[in-house]
Amino acid sequence: MKKSFLILGSLIMISIISCKEKNTTHSSDDVEKTNEIKLPPRTAPKEVAFTLMSSTEWLAANKTDDQKMNLVLAANRTDGKHIASLDSIIVPTDFSGDIAYYLSFPLEVPSLREIDKIIFFSYPSQTFATYENGALIHTGPTNMGSKAHQTPTGLYFSNWKAEETISTFDDEWKLKWNFNVENLEGIGWHEYALPGYPASHSCMRLQEKDAKILYDWADQWVLEDKETVKIKGTPTVIFGTYNFNKPKPWLQLVQNPKVLSISVDDLGKVVDPFKKEILSEQQKRNANKEVAQK
Repeated sequence: MKKSFLILGSLIMISIISCKEKNTTHSSDDVEKTNEIKLPPRTAPKEVAFTLMSSTEWLAANKTDDQKMNLVLAANRTDGKHIASLDSIIVPTDFSGDIAYYLSFPLEVPSLREIDKIIFFSYPSQTFATYENGALIHTGPTNMGSKAHQTPTGLYFSNWKAEETISTFDDEWKLKWNFNVENLEGIGWHEYALPGYPASHSCMRLQEKDAKILYDWADQWVLEDKETVKIKGTPTVIFGTYNFNKPKPWLQLVQNPKVLSISVDDLGKVVDPFKKEILSEQQKRNANKEVAQK
């Protein structure tokens, strides 16, 4: 009987040790899953290719198809009010995919994993993109500053917002879903006319649906008093240059669908000079949230 108890005890000990080892393994798996970039569900097209067409011809056959219209407007960096005024437009040959596959930004960027939120505006491609912990969340077209009033590049932070405000440059310009990033110069993103080329007075113009999304998505600053910023908003990086003396660069997509693609490495190089400041401000914001929750 004693021998039986000894054998039974040994089996129990082996079982306990085995369980501990299995738990350790699962814990390691959980850590790996936590480090994965969580991408939104998207449908990839069979191919990404474009053809050149008359805007009048295309609109006559497709103007009631919202899904096709959204992709064509984005591809031509324009809006519903201005597409008819464009002589020629580029049109996807396959409309089956999510908009992210037809524009310029990569779906995931491992070097952005530490950054909770960030928004990019690309001057060369006239597109924007928002990322959360390295995953592309939203992207779309923009019309940035004209040749005479170019949008300054570099790192900014979103500060105050207003559903509707009046431009400081022209009091006849009503800016809807406005989010300011440079308070002294009055630069920000907002809904306004997208003629299909850089045409603004240094701001980043957006389609209204995109302006609404960014209005809700980005964070405002937190003020200590009227003149002191306690916590900065969402990091906003504007980068690249636009050649105003050449045809619209997206017309080249007909010959090469990847000509405007921004690589993971290129985007990493864009953010690298600013990463320390971005993470420092993020730490302040998160600490402020923790204090507010207590």
